[in-house]
Amino acid sequence: MSIADESGGRSRQMRQKAEQLEQAAERATDPAERERLKEKARRLQEESKQANQTGSGGVDPM
Repeated sequence: MSIADESGGRSRQMRQKAEQLEQAAERATDPAERERLKEKARRLQEESKQANQTGSGGVDPM
């Protein structure tokens, strides 16, 4: 398995987790909990995008 495959799998897992958090946020009755879950999902989506870019030959920030 190549590094690109590993990072692609990781970003896919992050996107799935973000989707689960979004669904949990939709079901949450407490507004503070709903907002916390949405924010966590948003951060995971951003991390997933960054991991996908660096894993696919994008510019490495280091």
